[in-house]
Amino acid sequence: MPKIRINGIDFEFEKGTTLLEAAKFLGIEIPTLCYNEGLSPYGACRLCIVEISYANNPNNSKIVSSCTYPVEDNLIVRTHSQRVMRTRRLLLEMYLATCPQSKIIQDLASKWEVTQCRFRNIRYDDCIYCGLCVRMCKEQMDGKAISFVQRGYKRKITTPFDKKSETCRLCGGCIYICPACQARCQGPNEKEPICNACVAENPPCLEAWEDMKCYMDPCAWCEQEKREKIRNEKVKNINK
Repeated sequence: MPKIRINGIDFEFEKGTTLLEAAKFLGIEIPTLCYNEGLSPYGACRLCIVEISYANNPNNSKIVSSCTYPVEDNLIVRTHSQRVMRTRRLLLEMYLATCPQSKIIQDLASKWEVTQCRFRNIRYDDCIYCGLCVRMCKEQMDGKAISFVQRGYKRKITTPFDKKSETCRLCGGCIYICPACQARCQGPNEKEPICNACVAENPPCLEAWEDMKCYMDPCAWCEQEKREKIRNEKVKNINK
């Protein structure tokens, strides 16, 4: 069985196991949008990215999607390095600029401390092209009623020839699994592309070691840092 090192932990996994599955087995949380355990991996959202290198060349690292990358011998995996976290937050900013009305995206942004959206053209699209609905219809419901059509900015999900599908069972599986269909807490009249009502604090261990060292949710250290920050803000306001 391939032996890998993931966040400093040496472990053997069965051949064919993906890095995302390996991380989940060890209790390491990696965010995803297009992944579902009951569906085939797609690698569209890229939020599950990790940083990998090999034992014989540890300084030559690259970013890969963990849901589609299989375990390999002598692989070194960092799931929460500074490089990974920066890239994930940028991706979440892009999703906020594309579909800010999604509660799932807003919750992910708050959890991974995305406190700004630097993209000015907010689009409010109704699809992020994660492909969950297409795979749900094909693999779980055996309907194959919808699919991707066209390319580039014209790409969309629809029925064949944009006509009413005779194979659609009206099961609602596509709506159930769609991350863009779940409205954010503020309802349809939100004023900002980012909510941050449930924002988490940036793990202080990133600044010290360039990797997260604790994967508890919530982390006791981070919670203490958060309480101290709130207390300092209160003292500052009183002194004013």
